[in-house]
Amino acid sequence: MIKALILDWAGTTVDHGCLAPVVVLQEIFSLRAVPLERREARHEMGLLKKDQIRAICALPRVAEAWATKHGAAPTEKDVQALFESFVPRQLNILEHHSGVIDGVVDFVAEVRRRGIRIGSSTGYTRDMLDVVMRRAARDGYAPDASVTPDEVGGGRPAPWMIFRNAQLLNVYPLSQCVKIGDTPSDIKEGKNAGMWTIGLTSCGNEVGLTAPEFAALPVGERAVRALEAEQSLRRYRPDYLAERLADCLPLLDDIAMRIEE
Repeated sequence: MIKALILDWAGTTVDHGCLAPVVVLQEIFSLRAVPLERREARHEMGLLKKDQIRAICALPRVAEAWATKHGAAPTEKDVQALFESFVPRQLNILEHHSGVIDGVVDFVAEVRRRGIRIGSSTGYTRDMLDVVMRRAARDGYAPDASVTPDEVGGGRPAPWMIFRNAQLLNVYPLSQCVKIGDTPSDIKEGKNAGMWTIGLTSCGNEVGLTAPEFAALPVGERAVRALEAEQSLRRYRPDYLAERLADCLPLLDDIAMRIEE
């Protein structure tokens, strides 16, 4: 009864910990003498990157620090300049940070065996996503469709990328489809499209660690970090939560049963 999944990219299917954007965001703000804390660089992760930069600039501490250094709070011109600085730097490191997360390839093979199509949405532009997709394909993962914000006139939390995925995949109604991602904007996007939603905790932006870094934590600390991520995402009322994409098969079974009811 489930017709399609719309999967996020960084933090969900590739780039465990969603590090590629964080590294570059911290770099471009530091170049303008306004260093970001890692949590600030993760603010509104999942949005189109220009929109995320705008949201970071609006953070009170960042706006105040910017005004101290530059004489006024960040303007739209500053946002555009930051984004123009962001793009080439992000393109340069995406290949290195876009390895497929463990379990994703087997998960996708199983859901395809069940006749479920795979679409994808992102906060990256098409130029950026093309780099990510080339690396992911070498690692064994390629969705049936991919859509970027610049192709549909806007990014999350608007549902336009999901609607275009549905057209490309020829699937409807969206009440029989599931959005899976690791950020609040993923959950909002899925809800705005009328889909079931699953939020991912341990592999994504909320914990923000590579797979080796997360595995190296003491067991108790891993549990605490995962619980904190879960509590953070619950505020956006996803239908389900899981640690990683590979843990979602039982949740899909439950969604299918609920659809049949």
